[in-house]
Amino acid sequence: MMTIGIIGNGKSANRYHLPFLMQRKDKIKVKTIVTNNLENKTWERIDGIHYTDKIEELYNNPEIDLVVICLRSDMHYKYAKEVLEHGKNCLVEKPFVETLEEAQELFRLAKEKGLIVQPYHNRRFDSDFLTTMKVIESGKLGEILEIESNYDYYRAEVPENVKEYDGKQANTFLYGHGTHVLDQIISRYGNPDKVHYDVRQLLGTNRMNDYYDMDLFYERENGKSLKVSLKGSYFRIKPRASFIVYGTKGCFIKETEDRQEEHLKLFYMPDNADFGIDLPKHYGTLIYYDEKGNYHEEKVISEKGDYGRVYDDLYEAIKNGKEKTIKDEEIICQIKILEEGSKYLK
Repeated sequence: MMTIGIIGNGKSANRYHLPFLMQRKDKIKVKTIVTNNLENKTWERIDGIHYTDKIEELYNNPEIDLVVICLRSDMHYKYAKEVLEHGKNCLVEKPFVETLEEAQELFRLAKEKGLIVQPYHNRRFDSDFLTTMKVIESGKLGEILEIESNYDYYRAEVPENVKEYDGKQANTFLYGHGTHVLDQIISRYGNPDKVHYDVRQLLGTNRMNDYYDMDLFYERENGKSLKVSLKGSYFRIKPRASFIVYGTKGCFIKETEDRQEEHLKLFYMPDNADFGIDLPKHYGTLIYYDEKGNYHEEKVISEKGDYGRVYDDLYEAIKNGKEKTIKDEEIICQIKILEEGSKYLK
């Protein structure tokens, strides 16, 4: 068994971690949850888990293999370092940390102690992303020329209620949500050769970051380049397509995003057989010309997403010594881009 402790007992722990951990009781045990408010009844307690406000009980428990940090973004570095210093593996909610220096320090410390530290990049296992990558890998689109990935909301009240930017990069829209789409692309294509940034506060100078549009360019040996556009906004009442891919032979359009979050918000949990599963109306559209020049337009059945695969991979790395799926160099690349993008905020 891999035994886990969690720091934080809010939405992150209860919505995005515990439902998937409870599915894996055959190999993972959640032993302790640390919370600074034991009286808070917002989230129903789970039988068999010890809830405490004394973090030392977690740090000093020799049974705990992995500590999961589900705290505010600007607290990630401090607690990740403490966890590692107490000799435990560490999983950190996104965004991992605020600066490149902090990321490098945590990876150095983990290596020194023979431990694992990594962010919880669950969106690598989103259905829309997995489906889009499967279409690309099928070769039906030919050589891929352009990928567009959108992460849109209509939550105007959020930026409207933030009257002044607090200067904390980790709390920006770019770090909080751009990190997802950026990680997806880096996980498949690696470090881009060039990045163009358009990171803004649409409501004006010194307001909340509520918009980003980043173009990543990957140069190829044949002189061509792949352009990947990552876009997000708080003011899209009708969201753009989740993914659009253009190749030399056709295109693929996936209008709707992964449905796991939608179901979790409704408290429709992963133990339901149809949890997170796309219906036919959600399927993406593939349009292409085949080798004989025949035109095709067809629906693509969506791949199954599963945030819990992050824990499956960590189990294999911690208990069986397998290589981490979410690699240090990928996170370093991501933090560099996020940190550089934040320089455009005014």
